[in-house]
Amino acid sequence: MVAKQRVATLGFNGFAINPEPGAYRFARWAQPMMILSSEVTLLVCRLVGTLVKNHRRHKADRDASGAISRPLDVGVPHTSTDARSRTPPESSAMTSSLLTTSAAVSAALDARRPVVALESTIITHGMPYPQNLEMAREVEAVVRQNGAEPATIAVMDGRLRVGLEDGDLEALARAGTSAAKASRRDLSSLLATGGLAGTTVATTMQISAMAGIAVFATGGIGGVHRGAETSFDISADLDELGRTPVAVVCAGAKSILDIAKTLEVLETRGVPVLGFGTDSFPAFWARQSGHGVDQRVDDPETVAQIIALQKALGMGGVLVANPIPEADALEPEEIGAVIGRAVEEASAQGIGGKAVTPFLLKRIFELTGGRSLRANIALVKNNAALAARIAVALQQADSAQ
Repeated sequence: MVAKQRVATLGFNGFAINPEPGAYRFARWAQPMMILSSEVTLLVCRLVGTLVKNHRRHKADRDASGAISRPLDVGVPHTSTDARSRTPPESSAMTSSLLTTSAAVSAALDARRPVVALESTIITHGMPYPQNLEMAREVEAVVRQNGAEPATIAVMDGRLRVGLEDGDLEALARAGTSAAKASRRDLSSLLATGGLAGTTVATTMQISAMAGIAVFATGGIGGVHRGAETSFDISADLDELGRTPVAVVCAGAKSILDIAKTLEVLETRGVPVLGFGTDSFPAFWARQSGHGVDQRVDDPETVAQIIALQKALGMGGVLVANPIPEADALEPEEIGAVIGRAVEEASAQGIGGKAVTPFLLKRIFELTGGRSLRANIALVKNNAALAARIAVALQQADSAQ
């Protein structure tokens, strides 16, 4: 009973069960200690139940073999990335057969080297050619420079492609908006028809999880659109973050969105919002949105530990909000006025649904004389560099187990 009371009332990073009967010990107490909510208490109790079962099975194995084993430590969970663990339990053989992984990405995953997923809607719908192709090549180079293998994801020729050759990047860039914009609901029809598509944040997360990639870099996530109380226009990115165990490194939510409502939905979905080196949630082109984050984190190693623990708890993704570099940021007042004008024009022209974001980005590019595009490229590179450092920290933690 005492052990149960402690688990229910004290926050912790992890604890271990000593193999000696009845001896429980806690390790690495979280600071500060806190009262847990009823939902978290239930989650912890289920975790404890699993640990006790594992302890009993461990003891039985030890008694049978006469061997003495080390304590079962769950402070930092094991995150093995062998071929079996890379395929989530819910993935079927058919799902795996739809993936085509490049030789470079396959080699990295098989060797347990860090990999960073990259989305492709930014190539097809985020900026014009040839800037989109230059950006895609430069972002992949940034990932490599920071110690990880890039895996740009797209839908091509009826396949879920994980890792693209340069010719594939160019084909996507040249196709531009003539390619589809693939969110979760579009995948089956695109695969059936052999369509070409850039993948959104939601779909890139989904495919990353299938491939066994834990970290993904993008520009900014989708969220709750302005006027959603009447349009119900809410990005599928938020639901995906709530259910898919992939960490998304971004410059916050796109400034064209209702950021306050977006953060509310993320809270409801149980998504931790981490501010990397900041207490303020960034707003894509601007470093601050006027809203806070759930937790400030100042180093990739701590982010990696949070990602591992989130996965161990059987929860969804983690959002890492990384502000645009100060030298490339736009002033909040200026970009706010530009966005307001672009939103009014979209409403007047009856533009809605999937078409809203590409229209607004194009119009903002025009109204800022191209400065929004330069800022966009800078923040994507910044996010790719951080995502690679986090992926390296995850791999190093895994190797240390």
